[in-house]
Amino acid sequence: MENLTIAMAGMTAVILFIFGLENFSREIENISGERFRKSLGSATRLPIVGVVIGALVTAVIQSSSATSVITISLVNAGVLTFKNSVGIIFGSNVGTTITAQLVAFKLTAFAPLIIILGFFLSLTRNRFSIFGKAIFYFGFVFFSLNLISSSLAPLQNNPDLIALLTQPQNPLIAILVGCLFTAMVQSSSVTTGLAIIFTQQGILGLENAVPLIMGANIGTTATAMIAVFGMDIAAKKTALCHFLFNVGGVLLFIPILFLFGHKLSEVSVEPALALANIHFIFNVVTSLIFIVLVTPFTRFVDLVLGEGKMDFERLSLPSYNESDDYHRVVEKLDNGNKELIEFLQENYNQVTLSLETNYKGIHDSAQKRIEYTNFLEKEYVSYFTTVVSKVNEEEQSKVVIDRINRYDYLFQIHDSIADLFACKRIIDSQFIELRSDIVVLIRELSNDTLSLFALIREHHDESKSSDIDKAAKELQRNLNQAQRKLLLLLADTNRKDAGALTNFVTYSQRLKDKLLNFHKISSKNSTEQ
Repeated sequence: MENLTIAMAGMTAVILFIFGLENFSREIENISGERFRKSLGSATRLPIVGVVIGALVTAVIQSSSATSVITISLVNAGVLTFKNSVGIIFGSNVGTTITAQLVAFKLTAFAPLIIILGFFLSLTRNRFSIFGKAIFYFGFVFFSLNLISSSLAPLQNNPDLIALLTQPQNPLIAILVGCLFTAMVQSSSVTTGLAIIFTQQGILGLENAVPLIMGANIGTTATAMIAVFGMDIAAKKTALCHFLFNVGGVLLFIPILFLFGHKLSEVSVEPALALANIHFIFNVVTSLIFIVLVTPFTRFVDLVLGEGKMDFERLSLPSYNESDDYHRVVEKLDNGNKELIEFLQENYNQVTLSLETNYKGIHDSAQKRIEYTNFLEKEYVSYFTTVVSKVNEEEQSKVVIDRINRYDYLFQIHDSIADLFACKRIIDSQFIELRSDIVVLIRELSNDTLSLFALIREHHDESKSSDIDKAAKELQRNLNQAQRKLLLLLADTNRKDAGALTNFVTYSQRLKDKLLNFHKISSKNSTEQ
């Protein structure tokens, strides 16, 4: 009965530890927001810079799994290239060692003070209150480690358990245990923290603890491997890189473990501190070795998965250089404008195809394109802010503002396409199957809208407006017919698909109006210039 009580108390404390880590990571992400992603996205071509960024970010959010998953999502979005992501993945392992160091130096003793500080800070009404919850959960993490230590303290008097855990075991078994446990709890910090607590209490021998934390490095890749399903080949390469890097590091150190592992019991330093330092050295040395071999390593990953292509080509992200003059800025805006409307046309095509065909692949592609356009919009807004502040002359400023207005209309077009995609989500959530007459209706409106898109893309002045007006009138006629048809079908209670598609016509009408507004402002500006 006593052992059951200890096990329940220990399990409860471990659950609180995992809860604290997850919430601390979430609070830090909420505080940093887009700046957090920008810090990852700013990794340069030098892998060592990526290592530093990955280490710092992971040290702050206390989760290498979170860093790797976010990095993979940025690669999938086209913000990072596969090769630029490698350094961040390497650095994430270095950053996670901070947990071990803090536990080893017994920061757990200050946990109650940190919790109290975070709690009262969150109650204040000043600009620092946003840090209150993050500080609270930071203290909570180490307070729960204290609970684990206290709840498992009676185990120090169990001679059978002490003999089992302190006597050297097969390192491969310990690596496997560390791997499986970390994959289960989705955090190497949990495994490492527990290993150090057990080592401090004398329950776990250093010879068994070292391979345990090495296995944790492999187990932490499970999150990234799960997250990568359905992503681009580049994102899959980043996930595979993460896995091979962690497995490779363990393979490099296993011979040393077999040769000198038995001497770990002779280490004169406090076992918990020694374990934290070994954890740090293991990750830093592994990262340095892989940085030196980064080119053949990335080539090997390319060889395994193939060069591959992204499911859609990403657009050039807007960037301002100090050397850019007014003419260069206008040229960049014009080129980006042409690229964006073409991209939006294909977004619309993918969205309507997902409604017509109901293929999951097309649905996922449409969703990713819309999410990517959301990201593009934020990038352009940031670019516009910089560009406007750099143009001083009134006439030049007017031209730049006109170009920016075009983008405003383009992103309004994107909003309507996103609204159309929301119709697809409603249909899926309610398990509605579209009948053939509705599918034909969608196809007709889609074809007309795509024709209008193409004409607007090709003609940027008033001389060709007659063709656009003709296409717009044809689309409007079909929109009116579709609206009448849907109203008649709504009278039939068995036609749930008609009810789900009423908003589709409304959003298509708004999309047509926005396309025409975009054409008008584009042709007007072209005529004036």
